[in-house]
Amino acid sequence: MAIDIFILLLLPLIISCDQDAFIGVNIGTALSDTPNPTQTVVLLKSQQIRHVRLYDVDRAMLFALAGTGIYVTVSVPNQQLLAIAQSNTSATNWVSRNILPYVSTTNITAISVGNEVLTTIPNAATVLVSALKNIHSALVSANLDSQIKVSTAHSSTIILDSFPPSQAFFNRTLEPVIIPLLEFLQSTGSYLMLNVYPYSEYIQSNGVIPLDYALFRPLSPDEEAIDQNTLLHYTNVFDAILDAAYFAMLYLNYTNIPIVVTESGWPSKGDSSEPDATTDNADTYNSNLIKHVLNTTGTPKHPGVATSTYIYELYNEDLNPGPTSERNWGLFNVDGRPVYVLQLTDSGSVLTNDTSGETYCVAKQDADSKMLQAALDWACGPGRVNCSMMLQGGPCYEPDTVVAHATYAFNAYYQRMARADGACDFNGVATVTTTDPSKLFCLYIMLGRFGGSNNTFINGNGTSMVPSKNSTISGGLMIYNSVSFSNLAQALFWCSVLL
Repeated sequence: MAIDIFILLLLPLIISCDQDAFIGVNIGTALSDTPNPTQTVVLLKSQQIRHVRLYDVDRAMLFALAGTGIYVTVSVPNQQLLAIAQSNTSATNWVSRNILPYVSTTNITAISVGNEVLTTIPNAATVLVSALKNIHSALVSANLDSQIKVSTAHSSTIILDSFPPSQAFFNRTLEPVIIPLLEFLQSTGSYLMLNVYPYSEYIQSNGVIPLDYALFRPLSPDEEAIDQNTLLHYTNVFDAILDAAYFAMLYLNYTNIPIVVTESGWPSKGDSSEPDATTDNADTYNSNLIKHVLNTTGTPKHPGVATSTYIYELYNEDLNPGPTSERNWGLFNVDGRPVYVLQLTDSGSVLTNDTSGETYCVAKQDADSKMLQAALDWACGPGRVNCSMMLQGGPCYEPDTVVAHATYAFNAYYQRMARADGACDFNGVATVTTTDPSKLFCLYIMLGRFGGSNNTFINGNGTSMVPSKNSTISGGLMIYNSVSFSNLAQALFWCSVLL
């Protein structure tokens, strides 16, 4: 997979690890319109995502993450492995350039040295462990080795005969690399990074793996897969792959190395040859995966032990080559619109789509008019709010008061910034309220600017507004071809928000 920030779920009792399970996200670089790092951080905070993974060292993103407390994993790109493996000086310089300037303010907790090296660039396999050791030595010299773990992400295809899990083993040709790698992970208290894709397993099985088994959907007892050697019952592909990895390590006599899933997800769109790459399936898989981790279900081999997982990925990467599915793994489009709504009832507050407790930003009635006007000018200028709707003759011109216009602009900015803390201040002339200001201002309806794709809400709070390609305009009312009455009632305020 491409360079990204991933949704991370670290284990609570992950064998020798004592961190709670959590969810983070991946931001890819194969984007035609790279999101502003500050706005991306606002999105992360609005979704209560506290862990992210970067596939390189994005300086702008690291600066934007400073002071947020968000846990960050960065990566050494594959093309830099050889130089780092061959020279301690190169590794020290890499840490000096890419870690030391940020670590005092940005919470960097791990470094992934390369991604899927053993399966994508096998010629570099012989230098992989040396690169890890050199990076770790540089961290030791900087007194950062206890704070920052070092590992490398692998494709799960390095594990052969993954079912039944009890018979799984690492590709024997890779053992000269795998054994010293596991020894390094064990000695440094690090973890095995594994990319796990039940979607790929399902596609490659040619119908042998049932779709429900890949999607975490409930199975009847007679549909569960049973490992005849252990009599453990498997209800999903994800757990079976994890346990296969644990058994593969056990085969080499390593029993105390935790696993972090560095990539997992499901594409929301595919070519005609990819009929199961749909928004419904992507929603089902990622929703069930998150619930599976947050509920600390664990695997049959390690029940009650949640496995850390980076969900692939935050944004759709529209420049990725290959089939359509490769460009459609994201939870959001690059403009912040949700691709689908995660269904996470009773699974915690991460990535939920609960719109109860809706908040708005309004101008204070008693604010100084000159300060209000100055704040309004900023919102319509540097704040990038589309204020054309408030021009004379426009649908939001009336009532023609600075309070009404400022409320329109302030709230548009606040919603675009995903209701982040501090996004509704405007030098003290604005305040947050739970009362929908549409009852007072700008009753113009533009349903085409409300909600996410498929007439649903954003993964969190439904703040992204863009016209639908299927929308029509009639009598000043822009509506979706298939909008529901409940969405109509909820859309009364949204005159315009510039993404």
